[in-house]
Amino acid sequence: MAALYEDRFWTSSDGLSLHYRNYAGPEGSTKLPVLCLHGLTRNARDFAGLAEALAATRRVIVPSMRGRGQSAYAADSDTYTPITYVADVEKLLAELEVTRFVAVGTSMGGLMTMLMAAMKPGRIAGVVMNDIGPEVDPSGVARIAGYVGQGRSYPTWVHAARGLAEAHGASFPDYDLDQWLELTKRTMVVSQNGRIVFDYDMAIAEPFAKPGNAAPPDLWQAYEALRDVPMLLVRGELSDLISPATVEQMKVRNPAMRTITVPRVGHAPTLDEPEVRAAIAALLDGVE
Repeated sequence: MAALYEDRFWTSSDGLSLHYRNYAGPEGSTKLPVLCLHGLTRNARDFAGLAEALAATRRVIVPSMRGRGQSAYAADSDTYTPITYVADVEKLLAELEVTRFVAVGTSMGGLMTMLMAAMKPGRIAGVVMNDIGPEVDPSGVARIAGYVGQGRSYPTWVHAARGLAEAHGASFPDYDLDQWLELTKRTMVVSQNGRIVFDYDMAIAEPFAKPGNAAPPDLWQAYEALRDVPMLLVRGELSDLISPATVEQMKVRNPAMRTITVPRVGHAPTLDEPEVRAAIAALLDGVE
């Protein structure tokens, strides 16, 4: 069976070769494209299931940020910040001549979505925010800081899956081994020495630890650029990154937002949950 996507590359302003998956969608489709933006330690594989489903009707563009997946690692770790990632993605959109789109942002990808909306209001036709908002809970940031950049390796995929389960079991208490293996293969790769390793530059931890980089300040102002934009907020019931109080404030500031809570899941839902897929389909139907 032929792949549903094509691996493509673009070049950042500072000369890095960056990768994205291009799901072309049906020939002649006039539906708005979807731009999927992943979380801190993730890559384009994180949206494989969702992108395949959405590509039945439209184009889907899934970049891997610098330092992740098939995108080149940066010589200067200080460029591993949301502002730089946004600049990289903006360059890609300009090259593709994409001027209006629906954004799907998981965690850091949601922060990027808000920054992009603030830079150029009006071009984002709809938004899926996955377990993230303009205000992040410090406890969740501290938890992420505790594992990001830890360069562990494992002899087999099963060992890696069990290691991931040990580290993140509180967020996915009902996952079985097969589900952990699936999540592991989204986030890890086989290294040159045959060990299973995380598929990102460990140096992303350095700027993450600096004030203002984990979550850029004053994002409520950026969020205002999405007022009245159809929005779906997906929140894990066990999330430690976005509080119920933040969710309520987001509703007040964007009456066009609806929410869905994924039970027995923390940060972050995979977006493969059936109820989430149905909600995303409803959102897309509403922005055509």
